[in-house]
Amino acid sequence: MLASIALAVVLAASPGPLSVVKNADTEVQKVLQAPDATTEKLAARADDFVDFGELAKRAMGAEWAKLNKKQQDEFSATMKGLLRASYAQKAVNDGRGGNTAKVEYGSEKIDGNEAVVDSKLLVKQDTYPVVYKLYRADAKGSWRIYDVVTDEVSLVSTYSDQFRTVMGKKGFDGLLKSLKDKQASLEKQNAASSAKAEAPEKK
Repeated sequence: MLASIALAVVLAASPGPLSVVKNADTEVQKVLQAPDATTEKLAARADDFVDFGELAKRAMGAEWAKLNKKQQDEFSATMKGLLRASYAQKAVNDGRGGNTAKVEYGSEKIDGNEAVVDSKLLVKQDTYPVVYKLYRADAKGSWRIYDVVTDEVSLVSTYSDQFRTVMGKKGFDGLLKSLKDKQASLEKQNAASSAKAEAPEKK
């Protein structure tokens, strides 16, 4: 009896992949529908369900193992900042644009510590397949999103292609500088946007 109760508590504390994706969508919508929605608030909320560091690591692929610890840490931090800023900016802008898209969730497929959740994005008369990829550190870990495949276009694969192109021309240092510059530009735009959204309206 006690064992059953303990197991129920553990399961309740660790939502499955489908629940994580649904909860993520719900939380994003709450932030977007708030009158004081800002990219900073959305980015902070996204940290609860998206592992930007894991996304960056997987996008680097085999090149990741060639980096020393300091390079890995700096790259992860830079990519996390860039991804958070980019994701938040797009979500807030779409929300302000009156996006009326609806989501239909499909099944979840779990293979060890990897999982896939299928869904469909309905925009007016069009339907776009959206696949979420999640992972957990171990059987007791929490599921977190690390990739989103929209209409067969993977976020991880897209960044991976871009990384290879830049590194082929400028090397790792050139790639890192390029990412830092882009991150700084996005964060500057987001800060200006947030300041405008939080400023009191003039009567």
